Amino acid sequence: MNPSSTSQSVVFHVHDVTKTYQMGEVQVHALRGIELDLYQGELAVLLGASGSGKSTLLNILGGLDTPTSGQVLYGAHDLTQASESQLTEYRRYHVGFVFQFYNLIPSLTARENVAVVTEIARNPMPPEEALALVGLGERLNHFPAQLSGGEQQRVAIARAIAKNPDVLLCDEPTGALDSQTGILVLEALQQVNKTLGTTTAIITHNAGIAQMADRVIHLADGRITDIHRNASRVDPRELSW
Repeated sequence: MNPSSTSQSVVFHVHDVTKTYQMGEVQVHALRGIELDLYQGELAVLLGASGSGKSTLLNILGGLDTPTSGQVLYGAHDLTQASESQLTEYRRYHVGFVFQFYNLIPSLTARENVAVVTEIARNPMPPEEALALVGLGERLNHFPAQLSGGEQQRVAIARAIAKNPDVLLCDEPTGALDSQTGILVLEALQQVNKTLGTTTAIITHNAGIAQMADRVIHLADGRITDIHRNASRVDPRELSW
């Protein structure tokens, strides 16, 4: 799927967003005037070095943080005007998060880790279905300690998608993994995007991952420096790291 502004609906509209942190005597400008649209069903990679602002931007899109100035629209909803309870509801029902570290509950099986989320969702998929989608249908009753790092990350992806979110936001999902394991995780994310049509944003400092995206958004020093559309998406197994 290669969305264009003319054929696909806008999921996020980010207008002139800034984020400034006060670190003692120093003001840190994490984001400086970000302008960005993300489209329904696309897979976007946000690429940049550490400190470029990509995690800050992802946290704002996910309702985990708020901008210092500017506007973020999710569909017709203005996240910058939302109350804390509205942001909590937004995160709970609309957004799936995948982080670099898996945050699984050690005493629960893969199935039970996913079920933790489905119990509070409005329209969840069965945990077994979510785990099958990421290639772990045979590992339902395994505990995290019995799973490899890549398998644990795929459980985390299954947990994120089991509530049927509209948006999947992934912060360095392969950052703690070797390239071979990381490719399995990227395949799981690609499968989710293709099968469910979930708008997916992956942030990474690994330029090789960019080839699997519909669009690549480059960030540096809190600014978007370039956005380009790939002519075609490369399968994760063909990525050069």
